[in-house]
Amino acid sequence: MVVSDTKGLAVHVITGRWFMMFASFLIMAVAGATYMFGLYSSDIKSALGYDQTTLNLLSFFKDIGANVGILAGFINEFMPPWVVLVIGAVLNFFGYFMIWLAVTQKIPKPQVWHMCLYICIGANSQSFANTGALITCVKNFPESRGVVLGILKGYVGLSGAIITQLYHAIYYNDTKALILLIAWLPAAISFAFVRTIRYMTPIRQPNELKVFYNFLYISLGLAGFLMVMILVQRKIHFAQTEYGLSAAIVLFLLFLPLAVVYIEEYKVWHAKNLALNDPMKNIVVVVNNKALYGNSSRDVTKVKKEGEIEVKWWENVFNPPERVGGTLTAIDNLGQIGASLRYPKSSISTFVSLVSIWNYLGRVFSGFASEYYLVKYKFPRPLMLTIIYLVSCVGHILIAFDVKDGLYVASVIIGFCFGAQWPLIFAIISEIFGLKYYSTLSAFSGAASPIGLYILNTRITGNLYDSEAKKQLEALGLQRKIGQELNCDGGDCFKMSFIIITATTLFGAVVSLILVARTLKFYKSDIYGRFRRPEAAKSVETDQAEMVVGPPPENDVGSHDKAEEAKGVGGK
Repeated sequence: MVVSDTKGLAVHVITGRWFMMFASFLIMAVAGATYMFGLYSSDIKSALGYDQTTLNLLSFFKDIGANVGILAGFINEFMPPWVVLVIGAVLNFFGYFMIWLAVTQKIPKPQVWHMCLYICIGANSQSFANTGALITCVKNFPESRGVVLGILKGYVGLSGAIITQLYHAIYYNDTKALILLIAWLPAAISFAFVRTIRYMTPIRQPNELKVFYNFLYISLGLAGFLMVMILVQRKIHFAQTEYGLSAAIVLFLLFLPLAVVYIEEYKVWHAKNLALNDPMKNIVVVVNNKALYGNSSRDVTKVKKEGEIEVKWWENVFNPPERVGGTLTAIDNLGQIGASLRYPKSSISTFVSLVSIWNYLGRVFSGFASEYYLVKYKFPRPLMLTIIYLVSCVGHILIAFDVKDGLYVASVIIGFCFGAQWPLIFAIISEIFGLKYYSTLSAFSGAASPIGLYILNTRITGNLYDSEAKKQLEALGLQRKIGQELNCDGGDCFKMSFIIITATTLFGAVVSLILVARTLKFYKSDIYGRFRRPEAAKSVETDQAEMVVGPPPENDVGSHDKAEEAKGVGGK
């Protein structure tokens, strides 16, 4: 019996909702390779002889792939999450592996459009990971969507710093091998947990928010450790063995949430056994889509998706919250910005890691803080989004005017603001348009970013950089050779670009204020009230017994039956 109970507990833990959250943490923790472009872009530029305009064109296609997840959204509407994750894993490996082959010259030099296609395919895997894991978690925890989005997006933000530590431990300073790492690692993790991510009955446990805060504290510890490592590694030269020790601690902190998962799932498993052996009135058990209250039972409505808001997706699909590509332009060009402003090459890794960690902090802050202020003070999320846009302007100005050591501060500000906008945008979309077509709507919302990015990054920043670089060559009486990379030196390389980006971001803040005005009344209402009604409980492809301990909902079975009798259906 002991062996049987242990086996039953192990199965319960692995198939539980909290283990699904842990698996999502790991998938998200390696899903941010697109934010590391500044770390390996110099290898692409030098190995293939690109100028800055061509490199920024490559960056543009990277961000098209990362942000336009329409295909992933459509697939998710009709297929289970594991299909989405498998497709994403295949795309990730193929795209980045082909880039690694090109950079290491193991294949003939590809044409520019080939490289654009490869990086677009590889980056598009991020949208599949987001859709397969993040969207599923939001639907499984609809009343905690702000904190769910914050912590999951936070792990995406940390992924750059996490992968950097693992890369140094495995490949040391071979930056070309970094491309290989981001090809196989995310794919391997997605395949490992592909059947764990699935829809479950969205029932709120009494201590649900406390559990998420425990996850938050662990992730903050991980972020704090990574920040310390960044500072130490900037001052002290690390050997590969020392990087190995650092990576081991990172892995320990990544897997530490398993302790929380086990504790919570044990409580659920133990209470379920008590309920099955000695049913009590104050215990609710949901088994095979049946909600059991003492000796009574009723069906939980079974639908594929949430669907309580009857809003047709095509009526609002072209009205997502506005966003622009200014912060992404800064992130994608960190390597070239640091070089042009004469920062040492070792600092480039520091900038990327700073962006990654503050990207994480921005995500968890906006997710948890917006949820807190929304519930307690009815503070609208769109207004917080406006504030984030205004703060990001400070980072752009620091780069534009080449403030001494300003790139370190700018990396912090831009990373924080870029991360903070993601949970806000995803939460705003889910609240205004509902969860019925959430995967499709969130996929469409990301399409705005590459449009702004193409204008700001490729057409403006790339051209202005190359124009200044050519002026510097002419001043030296030199001409660029065919296939030679084009580099610019000095504060003028990015000055005008980031002045334009600052103005564009201010315009985005004004547009978001319009959204604040249009949704103010909505956010003053009880927007999550419908999830506290028993008829709102949905079952989506659940394959296990779920339960929650506590008193029955306000509309208990008796009142439900009476309501049915009033409708003339006998309450059966």
